[in-house]
Amino acid sequence: MSTLDSRDADLRKELDATVRARRDLGDDYDAALVDSFLEKVEQRIDDAVDRRVRRHLAEQQMTSARGARRPKDADTWAERFGFAIISLVLAIPLTAVCGGIAGVAGTVAAWAGIVGVNFAQAVRLNPELLSGRRGRSREHG
Repeated sequence: MSTLDSRDADLRKELDATVRARRDLGDDYDAALVDSFLEKVEQRIDDAVDRRVRRHLAEQQMTSARGARRPKDADTWAERFGFAIISLVLAIPLTAVCGGIAGVAGTVAAWAGIVGVNFAQAVRLNPELLSGRRGRSREHG
């Protein structure tokens, strides 16, 4: 009996009842008593496996909900390329205006803003950039 988990008192009681019934009923009922007890053990195992599977699925859902978001269908190469092109096209007049008004300081401020906007876009699409994690292809490749 030491191999049974001490936390499962109900199963221990079932085994004791089965052994007492065997003593009372004799050898003729051994198969029926063993089958009955094994069905109860099998049900306990099934219940434990179901709980573990549900817990594992819940953990996976929580992990995926908390983890880095995958790019949506709209976050395609074309969208990223378009954002970069628009950023560069707008950078030309922005640099000219800021440089003309405030000189070198205006040019530096304009480009700091351009870099900031592009960095924000990159982090939006790849949140792992800030956490220091690298992509799987670099880890395994």
